Amino acid sequence: MAKITASAVVLLSLFLAKPASAWGPDGHRLVGSIADQLLTPNAKQQVKTLLGVDLRQAGPWLDCVKSVHRQNDGSLAYVVDPQYEPPCTPFANDRKAMVDYAGRNWIDCVYPEGASATANLGCHNTYHFDDVAVQRDKFDRNDAGTNDHDLVAATNAAIAVLLGRPAPPPFDIKDKKEALLIVAHLVGDMAQPLHVTAPYLDPNGSLADPDVTHTIDPSTETAGGNWIHDKAITVGNDAFHHAWDDIPSDLGDTAPLALVNVAKAVPADTDRIENWSAIWATDTIAVAKQAMSNVTYTKIGPRKWTISFSDRAAYLQSADTIKRQQLAKAGARLAEIVNHLWP
Repeated sequence: MAKITASAVVLLSLFLAKPASAWGPDGHRLVGSIADQLLTPNAKQQVKTLLGVDLRQAGPWLDCVKSVHRQNDGSLAYVVDPQYEPPCTPFANDRKAMVDYAGRNWIDCVYPEGASATANLGCHNTYHFDDVAVQRDKFDRNDAGTNDHDLVAATNAAIAVLLGRPAPPPFDIKDKKEALLIVAHLVGDMAQPLHVTAPYLDPNGSLADPDVTHTIDPSTETAGGNWIHDKAITVGNDAFHHAWDDIPSDLGDTAPLALVNVAKAVPADTDRIENWSAIWATDTIAVAKQAMSNVTYTKIGPRKWTISFSDRAAYLQSADTIKRQQLAKAGARLAEIVNHLWP
């Protein structure tokens, strides 16, 4: 079958990349905090030497890179946005490196009809996600919603550099420091269900399967759940995707012992490290089936949906449990990579 690569779901999700950052800065710090507490002494020292900060502080770096924008004259510049800048303050002296990284990984996208004419974000922002149909049972590079610059590919590229190998195209990762900053973020993204899977819908709100139809209907696009709205949320962002980016409110940005203990119980991977990201994506696809169960979608306009739940209270309780489980997995997996590199 013909794989859908430059699909609307990939491109349109891109425009929401800033607010739709898996877990948000607190979640990425939390993942790093879990990993920090699971590192061997040698690995912890290597991280400090390489980055100058611990994994908790490093977690948001790749989202901070999204503040790099192309200017009217074609140059790239870091543009401070007060809404998103606070977690980026540890890297205030590192903005030149962010611009350099973005420039080396800037792949221009052809944006679809209806997208903002002023938006000019490089496709390197798609490193943060896949949009695999929730009907799939495993991650497969031949399926719709994947491409050569998606979350799994980017994670593999960064791991390759950490192993002392060159990054495969289209990635340009300068050194192990840059690679570790990328991994510290993307392993967290990998555990968020809507950063690996997406609901593809037909005009009636039923799940469609792009791997069967070989097409995506632009008029029913959900942008990875960003255009599905929970109208029961009256304050803040009501997007279904954003609801899964939020972490449980009691967790903060530093891992409590209870969550670290959950992470310690995550089984170690026995496959080759080069296969870990695809294995983790497959695991997240299974979790996403829970995240998208017992819900109903209603189309209320072009590229605009509402979501309802058979039992909203039960759904939210289940989502809270899933989020804790996924955050713990992400912290354990990040630590597993680093401990594998520096045992």
